[in-house]
Amino acid sequence: MNLENINETIFESIKHVDEEGREYWLARELQKILEYSQWRRFENVINKAKESCINSNNNVSDYFANVGKIVNTGISTKKIIDYKLSRYACYLIAMNGDSRKEVIALAQTDSKLKKDNIKGEKEANKVHYNMGKDIREFIRKQGGIMPEDLPTPKQSLKEIDKK
Repeated sequence: MNLENINETIFESIKHVDEEGREYWLARELQKILEYSQWRRFENVINKAKESCINSNNNVSDYFANVGKIVNTGISTKKIIDYKLSRYACYLIAMNGDSRKEVIALAQTDSKLKKDNIKGEKEANKVHYNMGKDIREFIRKQGGIMPEDLPTPKQSLKEIDKK
């Protein structure tokens, strides 16, 4: 087994699946795999990954969900920050990590992460397109007004949101 396969096996070993069957990873677990000893340094990488997500016109909260954990510190407990991450978020974190770390360099060249992300994005676009098509067909059958035929509001969206 080569290093890339070991890397993938370790990555998949920390995968979680929620009650709706969606896979996710926890940032604190990913931090250890990517060999970051300090949370603050790893959180800097997460923040860069979030910026990449925004710059790709994606909604950060769809891929990086803030979750808190209560940890026992010996005498007391304290709440710490963690993130529930999608595969895409893990990919962005790896792409923004320190490439001097061998594990990061391997993750950056890991074709499976890239392939799964592309496959997932294509599938999501296909579902989105088909859902939009079904909704438009439903509106047409019900005799409703198609979105493009609705009058343009005279107010901006910000003004409407305020109301």
